[in-house]
Amino acid sequence: MIAATTNALTQQVNTALSRTIDGGLGGLRHDVVADVRTKQVLREAVDAVVQSFSNHTRGYGRVNVVEALQEFWQIKQARGADLKNGALVIYESVPSNSQPYVCYVTLPGGSCFGSFQNCPTKAEARRSSAKIALMNSVFNEHPSRRITDEFIEKAVQDARASFKGNLKEGDGPDTGIGAFRFMLEANKGRTMLEFQELMTVFQLLHWNGSLKAMRERQCSRQEVVAHYSNRSLDDDMRAQMALDWIAREQESPVLGLEMAQAERELETARLAGRELRFPKEKKDILMLAHNQLGGNANTTGINC
Repeated sequence: MIAATTNALTQQVNTALSRTIDGGLGGLRHDVVADVRTKQVLREAVDAVVQSFSNHTRGYGRVNVVEALQEFWQIKQARGADLKNGALVIYESVPSNSQPYVCYVTLPGGSCFGSFQNCPTKAEARRSSAKIALMNSVFNEHPSRRITDEFIEKAVQDARASFKGNLKEGDGPDTGIGAFRFMLEANKGRTMLEFQELMTVFQLLHWNGSLKAMRERQCSRQEVVAHYSNRSLDDDMRAQMALDWIAREQESPVLGLEMAQAERELETARLAGRELRFPKEKKDILMLAHNQLGGNANTTGINC
């Protein structure tokens, strides 16, 4: 069954997936030629994964990508992967009465992907999201995606470069880079998809202003990282962040602009086949705040 094919799949699709990454899925250029090329390479990589499952799985005609994705993660758990919330793959269809339909899938570990094609049915949207998630799950098995000492040094080096030569931003425990290193070292041995939920939590804390507030209370970044490393991104955390945005909206209307930006980021990431947990969580939190305000936030130009 699928369990016997994982290594072969990783080797077979690695070339196609490497072309996908090199082709710019991590950061789309905004000219038409680049966009067409990126979508073409994306489709090729996804088809390579699905075809590999179809070729290597006995007893199947057309491979069922939804079942294959679920079994892939169940196999990982059986092999000892540290999945705090189990191996369940969760699908979420966007309510709509007409096409194109959209579906999101959240993987164990917290990574999220969406249907990247124009889907005429809800079932096709579900399959589309499963395809892109399966492609990323397989590529995630490549050694380059595992958090090792070499990976950490390269990631920290890249993070430091983003400060544009600011030598004051060292890697001590009370600096942003130091906290980033601490997070990576605490998750050594895991893959980037398995690390995604923790990364998303800290992206949200930064976006929401919570990290700044904790800094003002003299909390060290290392203390904050240690605390949130043991917390899940759940409804309680979303509700608390929504309350923060309600308070901001009452001081100065900002909710509409933030929602519009989150919607654009989410749509761009979905159509490009990129991981999108952060923009999706932003949109969900802002919508929660919007609904609690009775839908009175200024959301001109937003299709909610």
